Amino acid sequence: MPTSSSTPWSSAPPPEPGPDDHVRGSGPVVIEYADLECPYCAAAHLILKRLPVTRVFRHFPVTSKHPRARVLAAAAHAAGLQGRFWEMHDSLLEDQGHLDDPHLWERANRFGLDLERFEADRRSEAVHAHVERDFNGGIRAGVTTTPTQFLAGRAHPGIPGDGFLEALREISKT
Repeated sequence: MPTSSSTPWSSAPPPEPGPDDHVRGSGPVVIEYADLECPYCAAAHLILKRLPVTRVFRHFPVTSKHPRARVLAAAAHAAGLQGRFWEMHDSLLEDQGHLDDPHLWERANRFGLDLERFEADRRSEAVHAHVERDFNGGIRAGVTTTPTQFLAGRAHPGIPGDGFLEALREISKT
C-alpha cells in the first residue's frame, strides 16, 4: 500500500491545550503544527486567521527543508515570554523574505521587547526544550508534514482546504 503525508502514522492524539501553549481566538479548537519558515504554513496562516476558531499553535520546525526554522521557533517563543508571541508569529509568516537575525531584532524592537532578555531567552535551554516538546508531541500525533491542523481529533495535513472547511462547518453547527 503506498503511503503519503495523509497516511495516519499516529501513536497518540496531540496533547490537549495547556497553559504553555500559544492560544488565540474563539470557536472550535484547531491545534496547529507549523514551521515558521514554511511557505505552506504562511499560506495556511492567512486562511486560519480569518476563521472563527481557537488556534493552538505548536512548533514543528523542519530543519531539513528550512534551516532557520528552529531559530525562528525560539524567537517566537522568546517573544511570547514577553507577551508578544502572536505579533512575532504573524510577522514571521507574513514577511518570509526577512527572517535573518537583524530582522528578528528589528521586530523585537518594534514590538517593544526587552532586547537583552529576548536574546537570552531565544538562546535558552528552556525555550529550546519547549520547541522540542512541541515537535515531539507532533511526531507522536502523526504529524509528517507542515502545516498540519487537528480539528476534533482528526489531522488535516497541508493548507486548509475544502475537507477542513467542511469539518469546521459541521463542528460549528453543534
